[in-house]
Amino acid sequence: MAYIITLGSDELDSNQGKFRIEQRLTKSRPKSLNIDAALDGPPIALLIGEHPAQPGRERSRWLAWIGIVARHGTVGAVDKSITVDPLRECMETVPLDGPDGILNGLPAHLRQEFDQASLLGTVGACGDAVWQSLERALRAGWPGLGPLLDWLIAQADPPVFGNSPADQSWQEQRDATGSLLRIADFPLSALAAWRRPPSADAPYTAGLIPQPVEHSLIDYDVRVAGEAFGMFSEWQQGSPVRCDIHVLRDASGRQLEVVNVNATPVESRLGTDMLYYHEPTMSFVFVQYKRLDPDTRSIYVDARLRSQLDRLEETAELSSHPTQPSEWRLGNDPCFVKLAYWPQSTDRRPAQGLAPGMYLPVSYIRLLLEDDCTRGKREDSTARILGYDQVERHLTGTQFIDLVKHGLAGTIGTTREQLYALVKQRVSAGHSVVVATESSEESVRARQTRTRDRGAKPRAYLHHTYKQEPPNN
Repeated sequence: MAYIITLGSDELDSNQGKFRIEQRLTKSRPKSLNIDAALDGPPIALLIGEHPAQPGRERSRWLAWIGIVARHGTVGAVDKSITVDPLRECMETVPLDGPDGILNGLPAHLRQEFDQASLLGTVGACGDAVWQSLERALRAGWPGLGPLLDWLIAQADPPVFGNSPADQSWQEQRDATGSLLRIADFPLSALAAWRRPPSADAPYTAGLIPQPVEHSLIDYDVRVAGEAFGMFSEWQQGSPVRCDIHVLRDASGRQLEVVNVNATPVESRLGTDMLYYHEPTMSFVFVQYKRLDPDTRSIYVDARLRSQLDRLEETAELSSHPTQPSEWRLGNDPCFVKLAYWPQSTDRRPAQGLAPGMYLPVSYIRLLLEDDCTRGKREDSTARILGYDQVERHLTGTQFIDLVKHGLAGTIGTTREQLYALVKQRVSAGHSVVVATESSEESVRARQTRTRDRGAKPRAYLHHTYKQEPPNN
């Protein structure tokens, strides 16, 4: 389907600067708008401009922006609203009316449906048949918009994960990727457009569709993505390791280098690890994923989990003691376990947002395992269980991300070389690893100011990729 938001040329011009910064739009729509009949395709949003009407002259409209309707809301007692996020500018003029307009090639009944849905100053909706005709016309007449359409449509049609080992592994890697973007304060849409990779053993990020280059950033001298993690060069040449690299850079020069590494077939993989390294403060946090049973929302603690806790405690020893105020942390736990919960659903809902779950510091888990609250149901049971019924307090995803963003959790004084050694160790042990390094010239104060700022922030960024597939046997 397609939502159509029609603005007069003056109103559109006055909002262009705001749209370019926020790259999203919330617009009220009448409750009377019946959209149920149009819900037969991806929720595309078309923002069109219209020149003032002149006597004896046909309507003059053009496609200015295109995006995805991310959510619906309520505004007061009369209107509802739609939020378009992401919203991207068409960097070339796309006329709708006249002999050169894309509506000229539509059948009369589809054009009539579009005209009825595009009244000036309103939000309307038309069916998927209209959108499919428009999409074909856009791709044929304006091929430069093709990559943008691919990127948007992939987000409008998010993945549906099943119970296969590959899907479950991608599910965990997807959650780690989204968490890293939130920590680093990059828009989630940067790594949200995804198509299933051809190989089940490939990293999740191998299926990502990068956003087309932002024109506002095209003059930046950004390193080639394949060189962003030079320390991983041995995995980029003649190696069985599947290494996929994405580099994001914003207008201020902050850069996030995301590396997703798999070295073992998915059937024998032990799980997913997430690492975030903040280069200016030489600090990282480590999260190991564990899947909760979808019915009991719990997990039995076995010998392997206990040994993994031992290794996480060894990892924590890489941290030094604080010597200045900016190095102070809330505790000595840079390593966490996320007990992630993906509900078992029969309606095969697409992936949306981050998975709910509990973030537990390793030292807290040790205490839990010594307490009767985690003992099995039988009085004489020696089994230990971790889950929602057993753990009364835990960090939520929002709380964990805020701690890391403010530099209140993580190691102290660890180097990139130590990070590389840790990643190499985890990959060799059979884990899928998603690691991100954030680098910038920000001061401690500037980082805190940016993190605390709740106002609209520029969301433009430049995206480079490098993919390394294993050699053919």
